[in-house]
Amino acid sequence: MDYRQLRAFIAVFEERNITAAARSIHLSQPALSGSIKALEEALGTTLFVRQARGVDVTEDARALYPEAQRMVADANRLLGRFKGDRERSALQVGVEQDVSKAVLAKLVLAAAAIQPPVRLQLVTGCMGEVRLASEEQRCEDELFLPLHSDPFVLALATQASAAEHWITCPAQPSHQRLLPFYSVNPVAEADSFVLALELVAAGLGAAIVPQSLAAEHPGVRWQPMPQLDLRRRIGLCYSAQALALDGVMQLRDALQC
Repeated sequence: MDYRQLRAFIAVFEERNITAAARSIHLSQPALSGSIKALEEALGTTLFVRQARGVDVTEDARALYPEAQRMVADANRLLGRFKGDRERSALQVGVEQDVSKAVLAKLVLAAAAIQPPVRLQLVTGCMGEVRLASEEQRCEDELFLPLHSDPFVLALATQASAAEHWITCPAQPSHQRLLPFYSVNPVAEADSFVLALELVAAGLGAAIVPQSLAAEHPGVRWQPMPQLDLRRRIGLCYSAQALALDGVMQLRDALQC
């Protein structure tokens, strides 16, 4: 069982197609098929079953996949070390809307502590090798590392004494869970909690938002809602394939410390 066989296995497992897998790792189909056959013989098991269109994976393949990812990632790090590659590796991180500055700072500080250093590139939205987002925004095939648990609170204008009018965020994944707590029709809507807080600060009404965002806005005050036992989790979203990148593995490990 060698590095090339594991790379071929990972490609076929993810693509579920021999042709697409060979293209993704720049191998000919016969070479890739030969690597898979040699790996199956070494392990004494069948990893893939050919179908009319593509391949299906066996239970042994499912068990091998995360181990193969780790071994390939370890091999890549070792190769980089002994090739003397001390240049900063680049890591693009997508930051979704409504992530507090405190959580973003935690990620940036963790990246700054990595040796050799990682050149961090922050971009807005659903982009990058990894994403900083709420668990509700995690894609189906992504892994999730929680970094912060955030309760929902009532945000009011500084001078307001009660919630007379409501500002809602229909585009947010949590909107449906919050609907039962709005007593009247909304006076305004916003695409994000950050924008909703701007409307609150302007005196248009109150909003139910994550505590971390309300606490960072200078123009509003917030208070707990005992009747609302609702939280959201913010964390790192990444695919299993991204673990093959040095920067992703290092960032994940740094954030878990």
